Parts: sequence; C-alpha cells; structure tokens
Amino acid sequence: MEKFDRDLAEKALGFDRRFTWEVKVGSVGVGGGNPVRIQSMTNTDTMDTQKTVSQVLKLAEVGCEMVRITAADVAQAHNLYEIKNELLKKNCSVPLIADIHFNPKAAEIAAKIVDKVRINPGNYTDKNRGKVSFSDKEYEDELAKIQEKLYPLIEICKQNNTAIRIGTNHGSLSERIVSRYGDTPYAMAISALEFTNICFSMDFNKIILSQKSSNVKQMMMATRLLAKMLDDNNLYFPLHLGVTEAGDAEDGRIKSAVGIGGLLALGIGDTLRVSLTEDPVAEIPVAKAILQSTGDRIYKAEFISCPSCGRTKYDILEALKKVKEACSQLIGVKIAVMGCIVNGPGEMADAHYGYVGASEGKVNLYRSKTLIHQNVDENIALEKLIEMIKEDGKWVEGS
Repeated sequence: MEKFDRDLAEKALGFDRRFTWEVKVGSVGVGGGNPVRIQSMTNTDTMDTQKTVSQVLKLAEVGCEMVRITAADVAQAHNLYEIKNELLKKNCSVPLIADIHFNPKAAEIAAKIVDKVRINPGNYTDKNRGKVSFSDKEYEDELAKIQEKLYPLIEICKQNNTAIRIGTNHGSLSERIVSRYGDTPYAMAISALEFTNICFSMDFNKIILSQKSSNVKQMMMATRLLAKMLDDNNLYFPLHLGVTEAGDAEDGRIKSAVGIGGLLALGIGDTLRVSLTEDPVAEIPVAKAILQSTGDRIYKAEFISCPSCGRTKYDILEALKKVKEACSQLIGVKIAVMGCIVNGPGEMADAHYGYVGASEGKVNLYRSKTLIHQNVDENIALEKLIEMIKEDGKWVEGS
C-alpha cells in the first residue's frame, strides 16, 4: 500500500489557506498572509457628515478595520471628503470604502478620496435593458463597452493608489450574463472574472473580489468557483466574504457563521463582513466569533466541553462555569472541560489543558494529551489547573 501523505491529504481537503497577493487598502493589508480583516458598513445618510463620522468612530473602536459608506450619487461621493477630513481631525485613519452601484461618475469622484471603491459588475456599467439573448459578437461588443467605461475609474485608482472591490451580487446579475450562463453560481463567478480580466489588462492589480447572496449555498458555491477560476488563471487576488441580507438576531448570525465560516474552514477568504439588520456595531463581535471558531484570528480563551451523558459523574455545568470565570482572560489558551475519561482525552486532543471527570467527585488534569494529576478532589481541581497554567507562564490576572 502507498504510504499515507498527511500533508498532501490535508492540502487536498483545503486545510491550507488559499495563497493570495497582498492588496493595500489605505494602511491595511488584505491577503498575502495578513490576518483575515473585519469590515462593516454605515447605515447613516452619507450627507449627514456628523452622524456618519460618529458611526465610523464607534465601529473602529470595537475592532472594525475597514468601513464602507454608500455613495449612491455624485453629491454623496463628494461628501466623503468631508467625512474623511472629520475623521482625521479625530485621529481616526480607518480605511474608507465607497459603495457604488449604478453611478460611474460617483465612483470616479470617490476614488480620489477613499481607500477602496466597491463596484457591482451586474449594474455598474453592464445594465439590464430587457435584452434576453446575445450573439457572440454582441457579447464581445458589450465587454468592449464595459472596458471603455471602466477606463477612467482605473486610471484614477492608479493615480490615487485606490483599491477596487469587484463585488458580484446574486440578485443583480446582468441580463447579458444570465442569458449565457443562467442565474447560477457559475454566472456570478464569470461576471466577476470578466471585470477582473478587464482591470488586469489595464495593468491594474489592486483588486479584491466578492460573491454575495442571501442564499448560503449560492454564496459558498460562487465563491469557491471564483477562487478556482482565479487560481487557474494565476490571478491570486484576495476574496471578501459575506452573506448579504442575512437578517437579524440568531438567524442572521447563524447564516453568516455557516457561509463565512464554511469558506474560512476551507482556507478561502481574506476579509469579511457580517451583514445584520441591526446597528452595524453589532456585526463586529459576530465576525470576531467566526474568526475565533475557525482559528483564523484569536481574540479570547477557548473552552471545549462535551454535552455530558450518563457516564458523567460530576456537575460538568458547574465545573465549566467555574473554569470559564477563572480563565476567560487567557487569550489564546484552549481548555477542555470533559465529562469522563472515555471520550474526554481523545476528543480534547488539541486543547492546551484538560479538566476531565474521573469518578464521583474526582477530576483528572491534563497538559495537552499528558495526564498530570489523577483523581484530584473536585473542590481543589480548579486550583491545581491554575497552578499548571502558571507553571507554563501562560497565566495573566483577570481585570
């Protein structure tokens, strides 16, 4: 039998993070080995400078690394200058992104002010006109028109070191694309790739791409297809992730976690936004939780615990509560609280420390997979666990 190659197997399964070029958005690097970046979007009126500035400041304060602001028309695009200046007066240099849909002129104005411009290939220049079929020549003629209309924006972005996000939305695919490829994830990916090729042909490479849908499967499939298409063409541009119109509360959080987290687990994604129908500030903790869960960024201690069963001979709910209260300040430390020795030691294998029920009122304590203290009285087990963490130099006092 051929020798099992673990590295090759893990790579085939997508354990490695997709290689991408770095794209600078202001001072923030996206892709190229940088951490997965968190962004959000204001929901204020862009013409209300003070309200928009206030919301950007609140987002930056809670850990948002880039903030998108809508620029639906020329007036809003111009006002981005006032917003940026007010932020600089308050010592806030968080990169700003202009969100453009239908207005190329607004994009050209915004590109001179902000750090990145987001355009939607489905409606930026490739507008729907009721046409349902295109000959090969008509299709190519449309692409030539798109290139001509994109040229001024690309030149401005070159001159101002401004990045572009080519952001396909499932709900706004052009009729040209749909006529040839259907209303499919493949059509979404092709739409983005066409615009990418046009930009790249103009010697512009500050590009980030995204595939957004409110349908989690559609978003994930389109993103995976686009990643493969880019890689097959040696175009290693970073990808932005998000489930658009995810909703609010638990529904919005679960949909975002499944879509974004599922792709991150495959090594795909360089920046993300959790889109909630809530105050944008509420999106940031969810983004951080997703990144913590996939291991892409670490913000806090992590606790593994089993649901318990009839084999559990101690109060695991109370034990978990006590361990979390004592150790939650230990950023980057993973502690497992397990019900019994049957599954505990094996299922907690990647934890730094294990607190495992041994018998009635007794606990076994592990350092990684190694048993350190056996049959410790439950009433002193937490104290012993803390001693182990201190011995390893990983203990910090809580606030």
